[in-house]
Amino acid sequence: MKNWLIALSIVVAGATVSFVATAQDVISVVYHIDDADAQGIKGLRNIRNHLDVAPQTKIRVVTHANGVDFLMDGARDKSGKIEYASLVSALVSRGVVFEVCEITLKNRNLKRDQFVLEANFTPSGVARLAELQAKQKFAYIKP
Repeated sequence: MKNWLIALSIVVAGATVSFVATAQDVISVVYHIDDADAQGIKGLRNIRNHLDVAPQTKIRVVTHANGVDFLMDGARDKSGKIEYASLVSALVSRGVVFEVCEITLKNRNLKRDQFVLEANFTPSGVARLAELQAKQKFAYIKP
């Protein structure tokens, strides 16, 4: 009976270690977009490709300055052919979080209701980037 309990303890401990290792293997990444014309399509494509090969990745997209433009209702790429909303929605369904800088809203006289429903808001895009990298250990990518 004693050997059975020892074996069970080892199995439970092993399962706990496996779970912890798996949780630690999740990579967190922040994509920084400050120019929608130059980075919008490329960034969304990078994120889609990233998730295709590493679906467990935790991804946040922080936007500020002209980078917020692709998250506005009805926004399209430079050619006018591609609407961003469906691309953003598809990535949100895969767990991506999009954040818009509220300082940019104030400086550009924009309102929250001008953005797609999937947009989240953060007081400062630059401060958020620093927080995610320094405090939460997110890797940084600027497409």
